[in-house]
This record gives sequence, C-alpha cells and structure tokens, in this order.
Amino acid sequence: MPINTRNSTVSRRNEILNAINSEGQVYVDELSAKFGVSEVTIRNDLDQLEQKSLLIRARGGAMKIEGRVGVDYNLSEKDKINYQEKVRIGRAAAKLIKNSEIVLIDSGTTTAEMVKNLTDIEDLTVITNALNIATLLISHPGVNLTIPGGYLRKNSQSLVGPLAERSLKNFYVDKAFLGVDGFDTKTGLYTPNIEEAHINELMIEIANEVILLADSSKFKKKSFAFICPIDKIDIVVTDDKLSDDDRKRLEDAGVKVIIA
Repeated sequence: MPINTRNSTVSRRNEILNAINSEGQVYVDELSAKFGVSEVTIRNDLDQLEQKSLLIRARGGAMKIEGRVGVDYNLSEKDKINYQEKVRIGRAAAKLIKNSEIVLIDSGTTTAEMVKNLTDIEDLTVITNALNIATLLISHPGVNLTIPGGYLRKNSQSLVGPLAERSLKNFYVDKAFLGVDGFDTKTGLYTPNIEEAHINELMIEIANEVILLADSSKFKKKSFAFICPIDKIDIVVTDDKLSDDDRKRLEDAGVKVIIA
C-alpha cells in the first residue's frame, strides 16, 4: 500500500474512533458521505477496528465499546484528571532515578510530576522529546539536557516524526520513563496517536529498563495505536486503586509493581 494511502486510511479510522467516542454510534452511509469513500471501504474500516476490540459492529454501523481511550486530550486537560494520584506517582518514580544516570523521559502530566521531585539530583543526563519536561529541567543545575529534533504535536507538547526517531536511535539509556493513555494488562500499552506510539516503541528499544507511570484510571483501556505488550515493561508505578486482577497479571508477567 502506498504511504499516502496508508496514512489516509489511518487518519480516517482514527476519526471514526473519535466520532464513536463522542457520539456513541456511527453509521456506514454517513461515514461514506463524510469521507468520500465507498460504503464497502467504511465497512472494511469498521471490521478492522472491531478485530482490534476498538468498537462493536452493529447493523448499519458501529457502537462505542466501553474502556477505550479515543480523545487525544491536551496536557492542560489531562493535568486535571486524577491530579493527587499523579503527584504521588511522580514522587515515587523520582526515587528510582540515581545520580549520574542517563534517563529518557516521555511527555505527559505524570512524568512532569516526577521531574518536579528531582531537586537534589546531580550529574543526571536527561533525554526528552517533551517540551513540558524540558521547560521544567532547563534551569536545573544537576541536569544535562538533550532534546532530539522532530515536529511539535501541540496536544502532547512532544516532538515526533522521522527526525525525532532518527535522533533517538543514536542513544542508549539506563532508564526510560513513559506515560500512557490506555493500559490493558492482557494486551499492553495504547495511545490515541500513531506517531506517539512509534516514538514510544523506539524509547523502549533503546532503554535498559522501562518504567511506566500510570494512574489506575488508565487501566482496562485500549486506544487506536498499540505501543507494546506488557513483557516490554520492567516496572509500573501506579496508585492504590489498581485492581487485584491487574496487579496479579503484571506480577505474573515479571513486572514489578510500585504503589504510590
């Protein structure tokens, strides 16, 4: 499939998921008219998305499936959700960072809470594609800051795309700290944006240890773009509302769980 065709298909399916999330249900004939494609194409889109457990097919269209992250919220909106849990998670995660390490920090409100607690750190090298993280660390005397290239996604304030990916391939880090939009312990990590998923995959590849920061509201949720299965994660830092079944599934997979 040509790249431009593949990208248009991905974009259309992402818009379909966002429409389902906001309206609860969509219809084949209306989607066909909206996107200027055949009803056969729309039915194929819905079938493919149903196979990924992202919607439920219904007569003439599809319906929303509970436990899916569809909206790509900006950071100011995310910051209001489960704020106290994020503060505790950030404080606990900061204790995992040692002097003189090389760490990679993903964009997000929970990772931002973590860097706020790095007040006494010394000789720390931080690689981040997130402008909100860079802003918090830019004047820190004990942090050596590296920001890879890329183009800016305003919602997440992160640098993504081929340039960012090529830059990250030049590094190897002790630890990668990731945020996440959806986390199903049966399948893995998810985000609404495919570019974010690509950059997160690469972050995982270049890290010796992968640490996920996720409050309990992120669990039992999926989204459009798959990042990785749970066996790629070493540590999960979360809050005390984590369900017993999710905790057991993580620990059975060899993932260390830290409750903040």
